[in-house]
Amino acid sequence: MSKAERLIEMMITINAKKDFTVSELAKEFSVSKRTILRDLQALEQAGFPLYSEVGAAGGYHILKKRILPPITFSESEAEAIFFACQALQFYRDLPFGRETISVLKKFLNCLPLDIQSSIAQIQNRVVFWVPDRHCDSPLLKSMFRIVVNGHAATIRYSSVHSERIRTIIPIGLYAMNGLWYCPAYCTAANQIREFRIDRMKEILEEKPYPKGKYPVPASMQDYFENLEIGNDYHIKIQLTDIGVKRCETECLLARGLKTFSVGGGIIDMEIRHATLEWVADYLLPLGSHATVLEPVELIELMKHKTRELYRHYCGTS
Repeated sequence: MSKAERLIEMMITINAKKDFTVSELAKEFSVSKRTILRDLQALEQAGFPLYSEVGAAGGYHILKKRILPPITFSESEAEAIFFACQALQFYRDLPFGRETISVLKKFLNCLPLDIQSSIAQIQNRVVFWVPDRHCDSPLLKSMFRIVVNGHAATIRYSSVHSERIRTIIPIGLYAMNGLWYCPAYCTAANQIREFRIDRMKEILEEKPYPKGKYPVPASMQDYFENLEIGNDYHIKIQLTDIGVKRCETECLLARGLKTFSVGGGIIDMEIRHATLEWVADYLLPLGSHATVLEPVELIELMKHKTRELYRHYCGTS
């Protein structure tokens, strides 16, 4: 094994161990202690964050901010990394905003010029556009840490109607249409609700919570798979061609959408009680391109919202 290969292997080994002695490395790599000491000195000079302790029981430790070992990428893999980063380009806030820019610059500067040119074409011609919501999410990075740590959080939250203190058990985070969301179990409501990160005004407390005490899905995948499961209402909505195109873009309604060969389609599915008003709000801008057939509760809700809209614009004329 050459010295360069040994240094790379040593970086991988040290990252895994975190704590080690010179004797342990010398035995593992079948070299002398003096060789290991020279290698460790080379790693320290290269910026590898090692801390040494003298004494009989002394050894080496890795500082908190570890440096990951070098990884080789193929041309396609390098392009794939930048392609994935394009998906986040237009989000106003990211958990690792500055770090993302830093790592991409470092990575790009290490690539051959022809690969850099190829990636520039990806950046100029392929865009995952999301609307600019003009909503700042200064607590996004803090919430990211809370979610990763698996902790509960007490937050000051500003909803549409009021500003309240809530204690939540986060399931995770996801981004959609330029906004960040945190589905979480709300201890005040005793149910899972979605909280927009930009509406979180302050994090008052972060602390562990008893595992198993709250009905919280184990992962975001579990959350999404069970998001619309419920049999409170059976909805049927007749759609024109335009109505079909609009509802195809909405993941909830698209699950129950069936299109007809002669044109148009129908939404036929079961939903939860909490989803009913959302469905009404989504259908209202579609006008006559969506006709609710059932349930009666949704029809009455549509009538109520239509009358409210009429009074808003025509009630005083």
